Parts: sequence; C-alpha cells; structure tokens
Amino acid sequence: METPYPTPADTPVRVSKLGYVEFQTPDVDRLTNYYTKVLDFVAVEQDQSEAYLTTSFDHHAVVLKKAADSKARTVVGYEIFEELSDAQRRLTAAGYSVERRSDIAPSTPDVLVLAEPLTGSTIHLYDAQSTSGVEGYTPIRPSKLGHVASFVPDLGPVQDFYQGLLGFRWSDMIGDFFVFLRCNSDHHAANFMASKKFEGMHHIAYEMRDLNHLQTMLDHLAKNDFRLHWGPGRHGAGHNLFTYHKDPDGNNIELFTQLDVITDEAKGYFEPRPWHEDYPQYPKTWEVDLVAVNAWGPIEHSMIEH
Repeated sequence: METPYPTPADTPVRVSKLGYVEFQTPDVDRLTNYYTKVLDFVAVEQDQSEAYLTTSFDHHAVVLKKAADSKARTVVGYEIFEELSDAQRRLTAAGYSVERRSDIAPSTPDVLVLAEPLTGSTIHLYDAQSTSGVEGYTPIRPSKLGHVASFVPDLGPVQDFYQGLLGFRWSDMIGDFFVFLRCNSDHHAANFMASKKFEGMHHIAYEMRDLNHLQTMLDHLAKNDFRLHWGPGRHGAGHNLFTYHKDPDGNNIELFTQLDVITDEAKGYFEPRPWHEDYPQYPKTWEVDLVAVNAWGPIEHSMIEH
C-alpha cells in the first residue's frame, strides 16, 4: 500500500469523524431555507446572523454565518477520541500554534483551534457535541455529513498536517494532484486537489442511505427547482454513486451512497463490492481517466483541471 506521506513516530491526534463545516453567506435565511426545506436538515438554533443545522443527534453538522460575501469551508470541525488536554500537548510539541477556547458554539464548550496549512481555513478539534434533540430520520433527510473536498496550492504540507498530525490515513490518489484521506472506516472524510488555478472548497458531500433514498431526494430537488449539473455516476476512487448540484450561494453539493469502507486496518483493503476493479481493492494511485473520476462517464472538468 502506498503511503507517500507516512505518519511520524510520535502519536498523532486521533480524529474519529468529520463533525461540521461552516459557511459564510450574505443571506442566512435563504441558505437556511435551502437546508431545511430542500435537504430536510433541522435548524437547531437560528437568528439573523447565524444558524446551526443538523441531520442527526449531533447539535450541528453545518454552521451558517452572516458575512458580506459567500465563502465555503471557513471552519471545519473534527471530533477526536481523546482528552483535549492530551491533544493540545502533542500538537504544541509538534510546533503548531493551538488555542483552546470555550466560546465557539453553544454545543461545543471546549474546542482546540488551529490553522490548516495554506488554505486560510480554521480547524476545530472537540471531544463531544451536545445533542440536537432530533430523533430518527425522515424519508428525505441525508444520514450524515460525509466529506468535504478542497483545492490547495500544494498537497505536501496539507498531507503532512492531516496524516502526521491528525492521524488520517491515505485511501487513494488520482494522478499526482488529487488525494483522499480517511479518519475512520469511510473511504474519505477529506480530499484535496492541488491547483494553481482554483482555491477554496470544491464540494461538500452528504450521505444517502441507499440508491432509493438518493432517488427520492433527487425527485425532491427537482420539485424545488434544483437541477443536477453532474451525475448520477460512480466515482472510481471511493466507488460512491454521486450527484452534484449547487446551493443558492453557488456551492457544490454532492449527494452520495455506497462509499467504500475499510473495516479492518490490519488487512488494509476495502470491503469487497461487485463493481471494484481490483480483487481485493487496496488503496492505490489511479490513472487520470474516466474510470477514476466517473466509471459511468462523463467527466466534470473541475475534477481534473488544476
């Protein structure tokens, strides 16, 4: 298995999942309406300047903050397995500037704050959120926040940060510019594309339970005048079925299902699926071609133009 940026000997922080992503928007009400009426999230807290939205028992998966202009992925929050004091000590020892704050959000009273290399985004590390009060799922609502993809000017420092500092594992690569990183059994919670042309977030992705659930949501999108600009298709890296549309601020939203998982890190291969190209399917570097990006064709150019 290829590991171009191996984890250093010192124990990294143990991230357990992607918890939330923050968006800045000039119209909090408009974007909240999209999330609650179209994607069927629940607004746990909301006023004119901010909103906290969730799909499950966690207090929030999406944070909306009022700003003059739209900007995606200004903050990314990750839940960790361990005490914050231990994580802070190791991060500081590794040379990263870390601030511990208790005023971030009503549901996360204690948060470690640090800067992601090269992007300008802020990373939050926390050990728990308060509960949202939401019980169960509706026929429409996504099951969870799945992953977030971003452009970066250079993969090296970002991979060093996520793999060496936060304990992410290398899942796949497309060419020499597109990397997929996992923090739990899911194929990726974060993926990054090296680009001198683009910056910021490429897309944010929400998981649907199965193909029927995805179809139900797509029909619901159509009834609310949201049209797909790519998909349905199947990615090669990760093998998830995908669709992409844009939210009212122009952010790319992926709805997906059937993402690859690794349930046994010691074995190191993805759980077998009939549509895999290799048997077993190990993490690898993919050629930049149709199979890697969309086995069903065609390619969406922002996935390969960099």
